[in-house]
Amino acid sequence: MKKNKNFVISLIITIIVICCGVTLCFLIHKNISLKTSKNSSKLADIEDVLSSSKPKDLKTIIHENEKLVVSLDVEKSTGKVTGSGFLYNTKGDIITNAHVIDGASSITVKMSDTTTYKGTLIGKSDVTDVALVRVDKLKEKTPMKISKSSNVDIGDEIIALGSPLGLQNTATIGIISGLNRDFYIENYEYKGAYQISAPISSGNSGGPLLDKTTGEVIGINSAKSGNESIGFSIPITQILPLVNTWSDNPIAYTSSSENTDKSYTEEHLNLSTEDAAYLVSYFYNNINSQDYVTAYSLLGSGWQESITYDNFRKDYIETLSVKIDTMTCGKLDNGNIQVSTTIQATQGTKSNSTVNTYNIIYNVGYENNVLKILSGKTNSTK
Repeated sequence: MKKNKNFVISLIITIIVICCGVTLCFLIHKNISLKTSKNSSKLADIEDVLSSSKPKDLKTIIHENEKLVVSLDVEKSTGKVTGSGFLYNTKGDIITNAHVIDGASSITVKMSDTTTYKGTLIGKSDVTDVALVRVDKLKEKTPMKISKSSNVDIGDEIIALGSPLGLQNTATIGIISGLNRDFYIENYEYKGAYQISAPISSGNSGGPLLDKTTGEVIGINSAKSGNESIGFSIPITQILPLVNTWSDNPIAYTSSSENTDKSYTEEHLNLSTEDAAYLVSYFYNNINSQDYVTAYSLLGSGWQESITYDNFRKDYIETLSVKIDTMTCGKLDNGNIQVSTTIQATQGTKSNSTVNTYNIIYNVGYENNVLKILSGKTNSTK
């Protein structure tokens, strides 16, 4: 009897020890797994940060930012002037120069894809050469990245974007060649301006000055000297307090009317060969940058109905580059523009590619008041 009692006690103790051991092993395993998971998560976060902080190449920086640089057509009592500007917030606000829009009776904002909008002046300085134009239809659109730092040195590489002489989406590379330049032009005072080696031409005023390394806006291109190879840019940190105030408290300028809106619409629909040629060139720029989403968005609804985005992308995924050899434009009876192009397309892989020549005829016209590539016909010549 005593032996049985001792056996039962030993069995109970053994079971308790085994249970404790299993529980302890489970807790240790859980703790190790949790730490491993946390460490893996931290490593993933670090990899994400390293990936996101990886410097972008020049081509990518220009392509990403040129979509947010606009051309401004401004009607004044003295005639029509052109300038540039850039989207700086999600309210649809565009920074430009005050001298570009001073005395404007109407402001037409043209995007990189040639879509045009009516702009409303909501703020302008009489001292600093800066103004703010709002386009309600651009609300919630991702703006350009604005640098909050004023740490700029002589020799820093920069990119000046704009539409000099009406040539939309022009990028000029240069350096900061001087700091703290003070001077007056007309009624505007420039203090602490950057001197840049990138020239500022007519139509380029109001465009952004980018840090070539980060792609962030560090200034607004504003003036040129008698020497075309020297330009000046207002540091973005100087004008942010002004534009932020105007954005939060828009000023009601009486610069538009029903008649102005009517004439704007008529001019908007008067398609030019220059706009049609630009749109086709912009299409191929996006193909070269492998931005198939933007390229596909330039097609008319009828063309998009005939080919899905996935199939469109497959058609171009092995196109390494496209070079436009020739381009001619002619107006059709319906007001559309026929754009005839000859292109050299490098296709295949980097290790095994061929160059093929294509003759393509595009039909470009307005669809719902937006300029589109309505159709295209391709013939291979080689």
